[in-house]
Amino acid sequence: MKRFAVLCVGLGLVAGCGDPVVQEQSVSTPSASVSTTPVQAPVPSTPTGPLGSAAYQAELTRIEKTLASGLRALTRVRTAEALTETMGGLSSALNTASSQLAETTVTSRLAGVHQVLQARLRVAATSMSGARSDTVELNARCGGVAYTSQKVQRQLRADLQSAIVSLDKLQLRFGATLPDPGPAPEDVRPSNGAVLVRRGPAGIGRLRVTNGTAKDVAISIVSTGQPPGTPHVMVYVQSKKAATISRIGGAYSIYYKSGTDWNLERRQFGADCSFQKFDRTFGRNEGWQIDLQPTITGNASTTEVEAY
Repeated sequence: MKRFAVLCVGLGLVAGCGDPVVQEQSVSTPSASVSTTPVQAPVPSTPTGPLGSAAYQAELTRIEKTLASGLRALTRVRTAEALTETMGGLSSALNTASSQLAETTVTSRLAGVHQVLQARLRVAATSMSGARSDTVELNARCGGVAYTSQKVQRQLRADLQSAIVSLDKLQLRFGATLPDPGPAPEDVRPSNGAVLVRRGPAGIGRLRVTNGTAKDVAISIVSTGQPPGTPHVMVYVQSKKAATISRIGGAYSIYYKSGTDWNLERRQFGADCSFQKFDRTFGRNEGWQIDLQPTITGNASTTEVEAY
């Protein structure tokens, strides 16, 4: 159970702010359905050797064909579980491709790049299998499944890039079937106290937030009865810093999300995220101070909520 220190500060216009309500924290777990395309395992082959450039190119083309279905599936996943399953299948296929190349002999001209390709395929396989399913699911909640899948696709291209470049210098082609999601969105960390959203009528309510955690947070002031995705005010508070939100109109609830890899356009964290709501509500024209550093002596609790 997370408890936080919350202090009511009189503004001279309110008779009293009341005692905060302390509730036990509950956790809700989103459900997900699985839908994925099976990954075709590489078909064993026994090419004769040592292979020259033409025969080696044919072998590279064969390997790409065995990876193609898994690569297509990576671009089509719709759930976190499907993404995890697809990554596992690709990891196995990449390892198999590396093992098959290890059994192939090539001419001395190709020996160096042949070793590089085997090594980079193993690196890519490790990247795919290294992500635990709960981590993938968490990141998918942050930026969405498509956004997370694109990050995986970029990592795959980066893992194989040195081998692709080395092969290209020998006029050998590999990697044409790799998905290309384009460049990563620009990672721009908002300044502390930056107002990301302000809508609706202003008031004289005020909220002071001290972020004592190790992660940046986005604080959402949500008018009573409204969903967290349509905040009255959203303010960015950097780790270990404080910010004051003024001109809050009406009664409201406080939501906050934390994480890394902030996307300014989507107003979302892309990884390591958490979504919380304070269990109590906050009255009209009141002033409050909140310390986000969890403490056993805190007088207010939060509840984990669905991603927003």
